[in-house]
Amino acid sequence: MIEIFGLKNCDTCRKALKALPGAQLRDVRDDGVPDAVMAQAYAAFGDRLLNTRSTTWRGLDEAARKSAPLDLIAAYPSVMKRPLIKADETLFLGWSTETEAALKAAG
Repeated sequence: MIEIFGLKNCDTCRKALKALPGAQLRDVRDDGVPDAVMAQAYAAFGDRLLNTRSTTWRGLDEAARKSAPLDLIAAYPSVMKRPLIKADETLFLGWSTETEAALKAAG
């Protein structure tokens, strides 16, 4: 099963969902991301997990930006780079032709 963690109104998340039939979108604002998945994602991607170009990020003050990334994502889910895709035990961050090809080859 493929889970897409993102936002239901995010165009990139919708593209990923459309390209991956049978995948489930988990809205991070409504459902959050399980702690185990977040820990695995942070271990794999580190600070790349933060979307520093987002409107949410730009609206944060300097003190908030210095928070630990996992704490920041827990407080402001939309600051997470999207989509975070979990296919079995493998994680992918972002949506690109390479990600799409890897997921379809594995699937």
